[in-house]
Amino acid sequence: MAITDWAVEDRPREKLLVKGAAALTDAELLAIFLRTGIKGKTAVDLARDLLAESGGLSPLLSADEKSFCQGKGLGQAKFVQMQAVVEMSRRYLEEKIHRGDAMSNVSDVKKYLQSRLQQYPFEVFACLFLDNKHRVIEYEELFRDTIDAASVHPREVIRRVLHHNAAAIVLAHNHPSGVAEPSQSDNLITQKLKDALQLIDVRVLDHFIIGDDIVSFAERGLL
Repeated sequence: MAITDWAVEDRPREKLLVKGAAALTDAELLAIFLRTGIKGKTAVDLARDLLAESGGLSPLLSADEKSFCQGKGLGQAKFVQMQAVVEMSRRYLEEKIHRGDAMSNVSDVKKYLQSRLQQYPFEVFACLFLDNKHRVIEYEELFRDTIDAASVHPREVIRRVLHHNAAAIVLAHNHPSGVAEPSQSDNLITQKLKDALQLIDVRVLDHFIIGDDIVSFAERGLL
């Protein structure tokens, strides 16, 4: 059945206009971006195939050009458009958390950190530096590869805190496996940085672990 034969309320674009974007599935949202199908498939069918092949929306959006285009019938133009959409989304979230008290809307902070860290195939340790009103001063990625208590150096974190004249800090790192549960090493890193930063009157407000889900140390009472 062609997409034009569907009931109006089942067509992705019409469904979005009537019910809002949140009512659409990942495949339907992707179909609106793709606009047309190929090889006898509707845009929704193609979107479902792409999501199944990639393992979901996040791996598809973070794929490099070769992985995105190869064997999918998608050209470089679609890859460029997709990357532009992803970057606009990230910048939108960045603007939101720079306005006012970042920690008053933890959901936006989580989304922003997820947009920055989830795509990496290796571990990255990052910090959000905040002023005394918890407004974001800067986001920086400080350590990469294997993140453990030995590789995260408090002196480097303190150096960057002093550089930004930050009054508080949010820690974050990703688990490429997708499992966001804190390890013993994660707990040690958090405590070590918390103790070191207390000496200069800087608070660690949270430590987020980014995987398929997001774990907050503050929400779990681990701070």
